[in-house]
Amino acid sequence: MSKPCSEASRAVPSGPYKRVLLKVSGEALMGAEPYGIDMNTAERIAREVGEAVEAGYELCLVIGGGNIFRGLQAAAKGMERAAADYMGMLATVMNALAMQTALERLGVPTRVQSAIPMTTVCEPYIRRRAVRHMEKGRVVIFAAGTGNPFFTTDTAAALRAAEMGCDALFKGTGVDGVYDSDPRVNTDAKRFERLDYIDVLARDLKVMDASAVTLMRDNQIPIVVFNIREQGGLARVLDGQGTCTVVGPSGESGHTGGR
Repeated sequence: MSKPCSEASRAVPSGPYKRVLLKVSGEALMGAEPYGIDMNTAERIAREVGEAVEAGYELCLVIGGGNIFRGLQAAAKGMERAAADYMGMLATVMNALAMQTALERLGVPTRVQSAIPMTTVCEPYIRRRAVRHMEKGRVVIFAAGTGNPFFTTDTAAALRAAEMGCDALFKGTGVDGVYDSDPRVNTDAKRFERLDYIDVLARDLKVMDASAVTLMRDNQIPIVVFNIREQGGLARVLDGQGTCTVVGPSGESGHTGGR
């Protein structure tokens, strides 16, 4: 893959969004492994991100830490919740550095910004600097959540999407959208094509946590849920062609394409 174009000569994206925050779960980085980071999987995702940058999109990422440590689960087993959440934030930094390595191997300029200062390994989170990085064609990976316990990486992704002025928040999952029940368990589950934010909150659909959905509603930023494990899925959805569910303002809710 060639190096991304300069700011002056960058391609114009063909899809409906220009600046996108991509939220990837930590589990997505495991691939077929039971724990940790599968670098082959990280490199595949990095390749798709790099292709999107080459196509002219401005991308930033938030990666969860569930492949390494889950604060909520540790708290349920007796660990003090704030300490457990801070450990989970550190796991997201490890994932962010792994993704940065995968991207830079492909020649994609990348910056990691952490909400918890650790200047030896990454930049501190500075909003204006992050915006400028994206304007220059760099991928920015936001690590350590919001820097506060009791907030999920979903909420961190929603917060950063709003702060960056993103056109959409893309949530990469293991299924191709939002269903009325778990399609991995129920073969008759039906996928929604579009949903309103209120639909998600009222039906308690497991898209993102309630605070993240509310923040996106307040800022009128659509949430696009798609399958990050599908080869080429990101490019297709960015171009408006792929299978996904769009959660947005006044979206007409409805089922489509059951499995």
